[in-house]
Amino acid sequence: MPHGTIIDCDGFDANQDCEILRAAMKGLGTDEDKVIGVVTHRSNAQRQEIKAQYQQMWGRNLISDLESEFSKSIEKVLVGMFKKPREFDAWSLHEAMMGLGTKESTLIEILCSRSNAEIKEITAEYKRLYKKDLAKDLQSETSGNFKKLLFSLSAASRDEAVDVDSSMVEADAKALLDAGEKSWGTDESRFNVVLASRSFAHLNHVCIAYDKLSKKNLEDAIKSEFSGDVEDGLLTIVKCARDLPTYFAERLYKSMKGMGTDDQALIRVMITRSEVDLAQIKQVFQDKYGQALEQFIKDDTGGDYRNALIQICRGNR
Repeated sequence: MPHGTIIDCDGFDANQDCEILRAAMKGLGTDEDKVIGVVTHRSNAQRQEIKAQYQQMWGRNLISDLESEFSKSIEKVLVGMFKKPREFDAWSLHEAMMGLGTKESTLIEILCSRSNAEIKEITAEYKRLYKKDLAKDLQSETSGNFKKLLFSLSAASRDEAVDVDSSMVEADAKALLDAGEKSWGTDESRFNVVLASRSFAHLNHVCIAYDKLSKKNLEDAIKSEFSGDVEDGLLTIVKCARDLPTYFAERLYKSMKGMGTDDQALIRVMITRSEVDLAQIKQVFQDKYGQALEQFIKDDTGGDYRNALIQICRGNR
């Protein structure tokens, strides 16, 4: 059963935590370790209590205090952890689409990996926060087959049945083969129908069936038939269907490896998976890359937010 690194803290006392946070931030200088220690070792539900109690006790807004005392990436970590999970997703999507250019990889990560219920909640949060329709914003910021894929995913109508119909699996595998490798031109709509609407359990079996029908696996077939953002989106769906923790382990690795760190992706994955499946992601990361995630963060990231991410990685379980 997937589980995160952070759970409800035993002996939780919101009043005491508020005392610690206020003492750590008032006056000259900030005791960053004290703040990080509290924030990264409480569950999101407990953080919501702390946020409300802080205002009650001190007549101050905790988020405003964090924003004034911290800056750059560490601020993004600490403030992000006080957002409710779907509120954080909605905020991330908005950040990815606002201003010049769109961060398509963020749209792909969130919309391809969340459940129907989560996407519906994200849509509601997006409307509450920005008074705008998420599906319409996605359409205005994207184009072509990628736009169609995201529009399908934002509808939150994916089949989520656990049981798998083997005859339907075979039919879908053949349909994808006929729409791609065996066609003179790619029937993009067929890939959209199958990958955006079938359950992950079903798609996992489709991948296996496709391997038997073709010399290529489904991922290689997608790479040869598509390009750009829609290719990345379809590949992400397949990866999530095969194994969700493996997908996120790869996201973390790629966010840190190479020239520069993708701070936003790294922070987002660490926060959003901290109470979901970060423990499994850590194990996959160790097996796949031969190094503990915590050590990788120490070695391949710098700056003011490294300690906070390490504490999230360690958790309080």
